[in-house]
Amino acid sequence: MLNVTKGCIALTGVLFLSSYALSQTRQPNKPIRADDGKTLVDQFNKNGTGGPAPRHDITGFWAGPPSPKENEVPPMTAWGQEQFKTHKGHSQYSEAESNDPMKFCDPLGFPRDMLYQTRGVAFAPMADRMLQLSQFNRVWREIWTDGRELPKNVGGRSADASDPRWYGYSVGRWDGDYSFVVDTVGSDDRSWLDTAGHPHSVDMRVQERYTRLNHNTLEMTITVDDPKAYTKPFVITTSQFKWIPNQELREEICVPSVMQEYLSIIGDPAGESSAK
Repeated sequence: MLNVTKGCIALTGVLFLSSYALSQTRQPNKPIRADDGKTLVDQFNKNGTGGPAPRHDITGFWAGPPSPKENEVPPMTAWGQEQFKTHKGHSQYSEAESNDPMKFCDPLGFPRDMLYQTRGVAFAPMADRMLQLSQFNRVWREIWTDGRELPKNVGGRSADASDPRWYGYSVGRWDGDYSFVVDTVGSDDRSWLDTAGHPHSVDMRVQERYTRLNHNTLEMTITVDDPKAYTKPFVITTSQFKWIPNQELREEICVPSVMQEYLSIIGDPAGESSAK
């Protein structure tokens, strides 16, 4: 289903331009391949903490679980339940019956891109923004740090209303020395929260908190607040990533033509057989 080849996440040079990142050392010509997030995490757990965390710095590449553990969602509103009934996720339906956007290689959207096939992420600070890159599908986000406000009334009918985006609109700030906090609004409601098909509205607000616990460990907590779809805000995941020096992250890309070939040869026939 995926076209997997060797490669590395784009903007490698940008990610290591900070003086701290440049000070990190490792034996030359021995890259670490992020073929399996769990393998890398296990390897770096053996390396311990790596010392204290640097202040205001999450620069570099981080390996995490292929799919972070998700918490149960709270009860849905009537609107949320109505949307959920139309979503046929892989947990209950065959590939042929499913209408998961991933089936067509549509964008995962946010925050699902941080919950599904996460594997590796990277952060690159710039003067007015933080760039975040995901290994899966090579998606990059701009997280503005210049003090701007988030857009209001995204998807509204007024002339000045912003359009929804697959990955929303994000602003970030430091909370203390070691936590980078990101607030996001305006995520396109065609995306799902997870593979089960839990919905979200365009009014959803998401907060990510990236806390560098020590040199080698980055903890991510994602909180969803969507009163239109859920009866209360909830933490959808808390997971940890490990720092990867001198990395080599391979491509993990959903290719539409390859997916269609899979569906026509395997997925759809298998679904038709199971339905008989």
